Amino acid sequence: MVTATHSPPPTRHRAPAAEHRRSPAVPLLAAAWAGGLAVLGLWWQDTTSVVGAAGWLNGAGRITGLLCGYMCALLVVLMARVPWLERGVGSDRAVRWHASAGRWTVGLLLAHIVLITLGYAAQAHVDVVSEFFSIVLDLPEMLKGTLGAAILVLVGFVSARAVRRRMRYETWYYLHLLTYAAIFLAFWHQLALGADFVGNQAAQFAWYVLYVGAAALVLWFRVLVPVRSNLRHRLRVEAVVPEGPGVHSVWVRGRHLDELGARPGQFFRWRFLTQGLWNASHPYSLSAVPQPDLLRITVKSLGDHSAAVPTITRGTRVWAEGPYGALTADRRRRRKVLLLAGGTGITPLRTLFETLPAAPGDLTLLYRARTTEELTLRHELEAIADRRGARLLYALNGPDGARTPITADRLRATLPDIAQHDVYLCGPHPLSVAAYDALREAGVPASRIHYESFEF
Repeated sequence: MVTATHSPPPTRHRAPAAEHRRSPAVPLLAAAWAGGLAVLGLWWQDTTSVVGAAGWLNGAGRITGLLCGYMCALLVVLMARVPWLERGVGSDRAVRWHASAGRWTVGLLLAHIVLITLGYAAQAHVDVVSEFFSIVLDLPEMLKGTLGAAILVLVGFVSARAVRRRMRYETWYYLHLLTYAAIFLAFWHQLALGADFVGNQAAQFAWYVLYVGAAALVLWFRVLVPVRSNLRHRLRVEAVVPEGPGVHSVWVRGRHLDELGARPGQFFRWRFLTQGLWNASHPYSLSAVPQPDLLRITVKSLGDHSAAVPTITRGTRVWAEGPYGALTADRRRRRKVLLLAGGTGITPLRTLFETLPAAPGDLTLLYRARTTEELTLRHELEAIADRRGARLLYALNGPDGARTPITADRLRATLPDIAQHDVYLCGPHPLSVAAYDALREAGVPASRIHYESFEF
C-alpha cells in the first residue's frame, strides 16, 4: 500500500502528556431524552381516561403532536451552531443528530396528522377527507399550521440523501432555512389547539421558554456573534496561490485573529463577498497554523463554489463564521498517533502534523492519493517531517493506475502496533468509510478513531 515514504532521522525530544476533554455528548443526549419524557408526562397528567377507538386515536395524535413540537425546538437548537456543542461533540456528529431529529420530526408530524384526522372523523362519524378539510379550514391557526407542516415535509424530502445528492448545495441550503418559517408557523397552532396547553398556563410558559430559548441561540450564534466578529476582524483575501492540479490556497488577512481562538484541525464557514460566491457559505478547514493576522485554507475544485475560488481577487471581503469542529488535539488519548488523510482531507491533518506533540516514531502521517501530482502541500509536509522527526508515508496508485485498498493487514504491516495508536481520519466519504472499517478490524477502538465529515 505504501508506495512512497519520507522518514527523517529521529530527533531528541519528548511528548508531553496529551490533554483530553470529556465529550458532552452523553449528558446532552440524556437531557434531550429527559425533555421528551417530560413532554409525555404532560400528556399523562392531562389525560384522565381513554375511551373507544376515537379516544385512542386522539390520544395517540396528541402524543405525536407534543413530541413533534418538542423535536422542532431541538431542531432549531441543533441549527444554531452553538460553539460549545460543535467543538464538544464535533460538527459532523451535531449534523447527524440534526438529520436524525429531522427524520423523527417529519415522521411524528405525519403520524400526528393522520391520527388526529382519523380520531376526529371517528368522533364526528364523518368520512376522513371531509374531516381533514374541516380541520384545516375551520379550526383557529390551522392554516398557519398546515403551511408550516407542508414546509417541514418539503424540507424533509429535499434532505433525503438520494435527493440531496442531486441538488446544488446552495439550493439545498436556502430550502433548509425554510425550517425556521415552518416552526414559527406551527408554534401558534400548538398553543391555540393543543389540548395540553389550553388553560394550562404552566405548560404554555414552559413551551414559550423552550422556543424562545432556541430562537435566542439562533439569533445570538448565527446572527449577532458573526456580525460582531466580522466587523471586528475585517477579513480580506490576501492571496490565492495554486498548489497543484485544481487545488488553490487562499490566504486571508485580518485584525486580532488570535482572539478567534482557532486551533489546528478546526474549520470555518467561508463566504467570499464577490460575484458567484457571496450567496452561500461553505466549510473549509484551516490548512496552516493560524497566525495573529493570517489564516489559510486550501480548496480543491469539486463543485461550482470551489471551482470559482481561483477567480477571487486580492482585497475581496470575506465573511467567516467559526471556528468549528472537534478534530483537535483534545481528542488524543494515546502517546502514538496516526494521521490518515485522503485528497484535500490533508488540510486539517497538515496543521495537526505540525503541532501535535510527539516523540520520534510516535507521529505518522499516511497520505492517500492517486498520483504524486495530487499530493497537496507535499513540500510543506516533508519540511514538517524533517523538522519534527515524524514519519510521512504516501499511499499511491500503482504504475498501471490500479488502486490498492486500505485494509487491516496493510495497516498492520505499515504500523505493527496500530492498535496502540490514536487515529485522526479525514478524506472523501468512501475512503473514510473503508479506512474506518479497516482500522476497526486492525484493532483500533472506535473511541480512538477521530474524524469529521463535511458532506451536506
